[in-house]
Amino acid sequence: MLLLIQYTLIFASVLSLVALGGCFSEHSGVINLGLEGIMVMGALGGALAMSRLPATTSPFVIVVVTILTAVVFGVVYSTLLGFAAINFKADQTLIGTAMNMLATAASTVFVRAMNTSVNPNNVSTEVSYIATKPAFIVKIGGFEFNWFMLIAVIALVASYIVLYKTRFGLRLMACGENPQAADSVGINVYKMRWAGVLISGMLGGLGGIVYITAGVSSWKFDVGVAGYGFLALAVMIFGQWKPTKIAMAALLFGFFRALSYVYTGISWLASMNIPSTVYIMMPYIISLIVLAFTSKNSKAPKAEGIPYDKGSR
Repeated sequence: MLLLIQYTLIFASVLSLVALGGCFSEHSGVINLGLEGIMVMGALGGALAMSRLPATTSPFVIVVVTILTAVVFGVVYSTLLGFAAINFKADQTLIGTAMNMLATAASTVFVRAMNTSVNPNNVSTEVSYIATKPAFIVKIGGFEFNWFMLIAVIALVASYIVLYKTRFGLRLMACGENPQAADSVGINVYKMRWAGVLISGMLGGLGGIVYITAGVSSWKFDVGVAGYGFLALAVMIFGQWKPTKIAMAALLFGFFRALSYVYTGISWLASMNIPSTVYIMMPYIISLIVLAFTSKNSKAPKAEGIPYDKGSR
């Protein structure tokens, strides 16, 4: 049971971080379908930092450097969405799709080239961080507490406060609801949308490194992040673009993902002899079912996906 709780919390942390990133972007008026690609880039940056740091490095330094590197990679990659969607007013759905495909391909080529430069016979797309991964884990009895769990909680609380208790958050949401009205009272819509996109890059990149370190000590980048960016979008929609509801939705989806890791240890589940692939598919099946019944009641920001033209008022 402790193992189930442990995996539920870590996968819920991934989903909540990435979903919050999408929440900030969409509240500003920009649809970020490129969260999957941003996760891959954040994972790449964090994994490279972990693999390059000596095992003798202080755990605190490892944690801080890894987080900062993942965040920087995610933010830099999200600028592609910012320039294309905000400055050039391109179709946001197409941009996000292209970003997802580009990230997996680019990270695969980069890691393979990096491995080949060290050993010409090594053409793998794998980055190993086995020596530094323990810095993120604190064992409390039979429970492995991961510092990313605490970071996810802090991000949730901070997101709620920023969105609903600060001038910045209220202005951000105004730009996603009625950018013309926001502009008429002196709010720079372009800057607010850029802020939303960059925050989504920060949280998406962080979610990427949390995901690949959740259960393994190395990662093959040609597999990407297994659709978790899209699953996070489902969490965001199910959570009605609100941090508190996103947290509950993330726990639900995280629970079903955790089952694929621990079902063999639960006697009544193991006795059913259900193939492991079914448990792996469960979060995605649940997302389809949940969205099918709840999407009609979804209240997305009214101006999301619509490029803002200052001269169209």
